Amino acid sequence: MARCAVLILAGGSGSRVGSDIPKQYLNLGGVPVIRRTVEVFLSHPAIDLIQVVIGAEDSERCGAALGGLGLPAPVTGGATRQNSGMRGLEALETAEPDYVLIHDAARPFVDHGTIDRVVRALEQASAVLPAVPVADTLKRGAGSPAIVTATVDRQDMWRAQTPQGFRFTEILSAHRAATGLELTDDTAVAEHAGMTVSLVPGAEDNFKITTQEDLRRAERM
Repeated sequence: MARCAVLILAGGSGSRVGSDIPKQYLNLGGVPVIRRTVEVFLSHPAIDLIQVVIGAEDSERCGAALGGLGLPAPVTGGATRQNSGMRGLEALETAEPDYVLIHDAARPFVDHGTIDRVVRALEQASAVLPAVPVADTLKRGAGSPAIVTATVDRQDMWRAQTPQGFRFTEILSAHRAATGLELTDDTAVAEHAGMTVSLVPGAEDNFKITTQEDLRRAERM
């Protein structure tokens, strides 16, 4: 049976959510966001190992939030998401997983169904992205004040989510080849390396806590 590791990226700040505390360490119902996220993966039978990547100043916060879960020591991330992802992957290299799922710590409402779909797809695909179709009409704007310059066809547009799944050795090689590039997520790293990314259905509740409105929505759930 394939060994599946999870990389939890927890290096973000709380600037857009309006907090001095990084959003992944804020409490939801008395439980830190990152702990809620990690516990979903800990409870999934397909997951063998979890590695957390944190910001340089967050060691104490991470220890307090994840105490008692028996995880490996966190890895300190780099200056960019790509660099942080590569450091996390390199920390997993000696474990020799077959698959790796890379997930945002600030998405605590990921469910087992989404994880199942990603893992199953990796039996055939090298890279897998959970996503939801764009429902709203999209407009392109420019100028200040902005004006509408075009209506964008939403038919083939998707909102990317995590966990993004990969064959481990392929995404590690892709990250090493992308060192120094500003790529916004791990499927962008895969695309840069020429990997084909397969889509599977995501979930509307699997949103990332980024703004104050996201935090209010999370508190209502």
